[in-house]
Amino acid sequence: MVDSGADPRESVAAMANTYAVIMAGGSGTRFWPASRQKLPKQLLPLDGGDVPLLAATVRRLAPLVKPEHVLVVTAERLRAATLAACPELLPENVLAEPAARNTAPCVLAARDPEARVVVLPSDHAIADPAGFRAAIEEALTAADAGFIATIGIVPTRAETGYGYIELGNILGNGAAGNAVARFVEKPKKEVAEEYVASGKYLWNAGMFFFRASVMVDAVARHLPSVADGVAKIVGARGTSEEEALLQSIFPTLESVSIDVGVMEKEAKLAVVPGSFGWNDIGSWLSAWELAAKDEQGNAADVGSF
Repeated sequence: MVDSGADPRESVAAMANTYAVIMAGGSGTRFWPASRQKLPKQLLPLDGGDVPLLAATVRRLAPLVKPEHVLVVTAERLRAATLAACPELLPENVLAEPAARNTAPCVLAARDPEARVVVLPSDHAIADPAGFRAAIEEALTAADAGFIATIGIVPTRAETGYGYIELGNILGNGAAGNAVARFVEKPKKEVAEEYVASGKYLWNAGMFFFRASVMVDAVARHLPSVADGVAKIVGARGTSEEEALLQSIFPTLESVSIDVGVMEKEAKLAVVPGSFGWNDIGSWLSAWELAAKDEQGNAADVGSF
């Protein structure tokens, strides 16, 4: 790992051209009744803290990404609640999609083609923010070398609810991490046990790091209709036609994840191992495990907002 104790001011200077795209959609069904359509998981404090998961995601990026370079992609119905949860966001940086189209279109949200881009889910818990930022900086060294990179979580158990990433050769030449040998769908228990025992597999946490121009090229090759549609919308950014094009073109885009649409098809992929107390908070049990509890093990305020 790179030194996570470096002066944050130096990190900010080094990341001057780094953008963050935070994926913040959601239907609000998994944590019902606390969550609902207009108050999905990322707008609840489910990690044992006192701020919504989205706000925690934005704030842990502060040493690495300028506030004006943090973009949040969400649904139109969630725009006001997103700004209320994260008042530090610039209103113009909360990008409201008129229709749900999975994650492929939103990875193209960065406004500078030369930018280094960090794409993160909005609803995960991180126990060690400094270690997380160190892993991001490592992944960005691979992005600088032309790879599309991800952070794979060092597994702590034979989990069958996550996809896995098989480690390939060590990259070297200034790029941290390993090549990606392959992505594996959620395995059966006995297969997951083999993966963990081998030390050659990591959990796929859905984080991506790349040069904007590299991802634009990849999407153009693998999802040309998505690339064309987004290019038309981006080309009208700041003009009187932008909103009309967004409303007319975006709902027609193919609904596909970046994992399936690009990552599973690309050859130049990198993965950096990460061990920083990651939890995707996929159930009420996960939220209870992270919450403060009384002497009887009760966590009465889990999910309150």
